[in-house]
Amino acid sequence: MASPPLHIMTELIETERLYVEELQSIMEGYFSELDNSELSHLIPPSLENKRDVLFGNLPEIYEFHNRTFLKELENCEEKPELVGTCFLKRKEELQVYEKYCQNKPRSEVLWRQCGDSLFFQECQKKLDHKLSLDAYLLKPVQRITKYQLLLKEMLKCSKGEGTVELEEALATMLDIIKSVNDSMHQIAITGFEGNLSELGKLLMQGSFNVWTDHKRGHSKVKDLARFKPMQRHLFLYHKMLLFCKKREETIDGHDKTPSYGFKHTLKMSSVGITENVKGDIKKFEVWYNGREEVYIIQASSMDVKNMWVSEIRKVLTGQLEACREASQLHQKIPDNIYSAPMRNVRKVALRQSDSSSPESGFRRNNPSPNMRQKRGWNQKCLRSTDNEDFEPIPSSAEELSNSSEEEGSNKNSDSVRFRVQLTYESCAAKDLSLESGDLVQFLEEAENGHW
Repeated sequence: MASPPLHIMTELIETERLYVEELQSIMEGYFSELDNSELSHLIPPSLENKRDVLFGNLPEIYEFHNRTFLKELENCEEKPELVGTCFLKRKEELQVYEKYCQNKPRSEVLWRQCGDSLFFQECQKKLDHKLSLDAYLLKPVQRITKYQLLLKEMLKCSKGEGTVELEEALATMLDIIKSVNDSMHQIAITGFEGNLSELGKLLMQGSFNVWTDHKRGHSKVKDLARFKPMQRHLFLYHKMLLFCKKREETIDGHDKTPSYGFKHTLKMSSVGITENVKGDIKKFEVWYNGREEVYIIQASSMDVKNMWVSEIRKVLTGQLEACREASQLHQKIPDNIYSAPMRNVRKVALRQSDSSSPESGFRRNNPSPNMRQKRGWNQKCLRSTDNEDFEPIPSSAEELSNSSEEEGSNKNSDSVRFRVQLTYESCAAKDLSLESGDLVQFLEEAENGHW
């Protein structure tokens, strides 16, 4: 069994030592020199009280690598199979790079204002650096990217002990890089009056073509007929979906920096999703408040679409789970709960899917006009067992057997029956809780969209 090759481990350690030396030179040759009284007359006014803007949390990054991470990597020099564990052990500390990268645009603006001052020229001369400070301030961004490249190389040659940890370490570093990249876009959002930190974790961000189809009152405004879609940059948080318009801005004649002008938000608690839209496999549909607002979103590729659909589904499923857990603290489910009328089941528990993917729970064949009219299903919770409009896709032999028995015993029923796939525990007394695996019968839909 081969462990990660020693030459890659050696490269990782040697480049880590060089990185720490470069960080030390910045801290001692620039950061500390701002307190040097002999150079105080050379410090530009624009830098006054802005050391933290220029350097960000670089001191924190330096302390972590100098005191902890370098030593732990060196301990893996003769046992490279342990390097994956080393990264996993410090994944929380490695999150410091997100804060550094978030501050980087502010640092670059400040540098353009004061970078040509005599103070920095003098510091560079003392250090005998060929490159100016701004090049060294880019080192942390380059380093956090370098780790995943080295881990990939190790994984290519690694078999046996430590491979699983190495795979997890690579996934962790890729997640950190994604988080860093997302945060860099987030700080460019303009015009949003709320507090972004209150929206929960930023899960995804990206640019899309968007068409809208809104229903307000009795009139319907259709933007969908427009051939030209809106260009929107979307930010998906746990609590909100933000729609922004991307703009390119030039700062002091330098390269264009993107900014995102806020347009509107959708609360995820009122969002539903249709995974497939007829006519284009790269499109999916997000709708709001029982389809009062509908957004058809076109991704740049199927991979991008699938990632977004998956993440939105996780958020919606998580909301159901949170609701169920909260309900458990306040009430106990009665034994005869399913004798309650189905019309009281709230729409948050149910969802009709247009997806043709196996994991969606059912395939849609020829939906009847009545079924097409159903709205307000926010979660993918039900599987049809004897409705001719849907073909069940059992996930196991046992489920196949159970489904067949139930279908046989209900052939003569005119009602629509479904298999519950996701437990839903009501958050209000008037709602009906549903247990995963139960068979339920649809009776009617009230005007407010409740079942």
